[in-house]
Parts: sequence; C-alpha cells; structure tokens
Amino acid sequence: MPQKVIISCAITGSIHTPSMSPYLPVTPAEIAESALGAAEAGAAIVHLHARNPLDGRPDQSPEAFEPFLKVIKQSSNVVINLTTGGSPYMSVEERVRPAEVWQPEVASLNMGSMNFGLFPMLKRYKEFKHDWEPAMLEGSHDLVFRNSFKDIRYALETLNKTGARYEFECYDTSHLHNLHYFWQEGLVQAPLFIQTCFGLLGGIGAHPEEVMHMKRTADRLFGEHYRWSVLAAGRGQMQVAAQAAALGGHVRVGLEDNLWLDKGVLAPTNAAQVQRVRQIIEGLGLEVATPDEARNILSLKGGDKVGF
Repeated sequence: MPQKVIISCAITGSIHTPSMSPYLPVTPAEIAESALGAAEAGAAIVHLHARNPLDGRPDQSPEAFEPFLKVIKQSSNVVINLTTGGSPYMSVEERVRPAEVWQPEVASLNMGSMNFGLFPMLKRYKEFKHDWEPAMLEGSHDLVFRNSFKDIRYALETLNKTGARYEFECYDTSHLHNLHYFWQEGLVQAPLFIQTCFGLLGGIGAHPEEVMHMKRTADRLFGEHYRWSVLAAGRGQMQVAAQAAALGGHVRVGLEDNLWLDKGVLAPTNAAQVQRVRQIIEGLGLEVATPDEARNILSLKGGDKVGF
C-alpha cells in the first residue's frame, strides 16, 4: 500500500468534442485555468492536450501548448504530463513533437495498437457546432490507433534523451506485455508508471474482474518495479478509481476521460472530479500525494529541468 495516492487529472484530451459539454476546456486560457483548479483541488499531475481555440479541434503543434504550459508552470508546483497520444488520426512523429520540444517531467505513451471506437457517442449527441466533430466520431468505425513496436521505439528513443518519464497507457493485457519487452530491452527504466485504462470500446472493459486481471498481470510481469494507476472512461470512472485506491493504486480523473460528475449532471470543472475522487480516497483512510511526493514516488527529474 502506498503511503500517498497520486491523483492525475486529464484536462481536455482529444476524444470529447466542444458540443458535448460547455465545460470542456478549449482555449489556452481555459486549459490553464482548469489545470490550476485541478491542482488546487488535489491533483499532483495534470495530463495535457492542446486544441485549436477557434473550433476545439485537437492540435499537436508545440506552439499550441506554449501559452498554457508557461502559465501553469509559473502559477503551480503541479507535475506536468504532456500527451504523445495526441489524436488517433495523427502520425507518431506529430504526436511526439510537443514532448520533444518542451521536455516535461512526464509524457504519456500508448503501449499498443488497438481499435478505437468513438462512434457510439453519435447515438447520444445529434447536434454539433463544428463539422469535424461528427466526422471524427463516424470515422472511428474504421479506425485503428496505430502504436506499433516501431512507433513506440521511436517515441522512447526521441524522449529518453530529455529525461522525461512516462505514463504508460495500457488498454489491454497485451500492452503490458509490450511494455515488458521494452523494459527487458533497457529502453525504459523502473519505477514504471503504468496507467491501466478501462471502458473504451476497443480496449478492456471496466468490470472489477477486468481491473483485477490487469493488476494481476502487471504484478506478475513487473513485481515491485512499477507504480499502478487507473483510469476509466465514462460511467466507470469513480468506481474503478475507488477499487484501485483500496488496492493500493493511484488514480486518474478528468474531462478527457469522462464529462460527467453524477448521472445526468455534467462536471462543471476538472476540479469537481478531483474533489470527488479525493473524498473517496480520504474516505478509505488514505492520503493524497502532493506534487513533490508524486515526484519522489515516480522518480521524476523535477520541475526545474523541463523545457518551458
């Protein structure tokens, strides 16, 4: 059991679109404000994507990240985690570029190719502000999110030289085995921060037995050499977080993964989700990690060694 539980908060992502919630951060000012609010509520790590401020489209240019990175860095001690997932429609070179330029303490890294089904959301949302939104969702009927061994090796060889560590996003047990391969090859170093991801169509489900299956597999493959965290898409978010925290794991919440706070109630801020999961953690008799405690748990390089 860890002494402290790390809360990560994924602020905006690339899956949900502006028409789905008026509270989804889109502009640099909104992303910065929401990230700082999450940090104040108890998130030790903020996981960041960028968007085009005019239409909310995912934007993986390094320039799109700069305005909010510097505001967050100047205003908070929170650990900054930059996505290399970007959007499933982007090349790996495009996805890795912001972390290559800005050299964060943590970069996310998807550990395998997978079907990535977003199209069920077309049943729930009928009106869209921008043409790209329904087109993106419809296109996921035939979408394979490519993360080949070549792609993963490219990301690691590009980013290892920056001193960044990784949030290894694993959507199925095969992804854990892929990570084990790269660990055995010496391309990644322990402690491994493994984010097991549940409930997205194309990946493993969010049933408690599936959560346990991922943990048992990670335990067998990595033993004491990893730090376990969970995220669940949609309605399973808090249930899976509660299960993981009770089992000694860390948790991720945020509007990237789930737009809702309660049934039929949109989350008004990322901070609201952080506050909710913090109540669960503290209700279990556990304590929430500060950013510096998270740095120690994950062996990060420190906020003074980033490129922004």
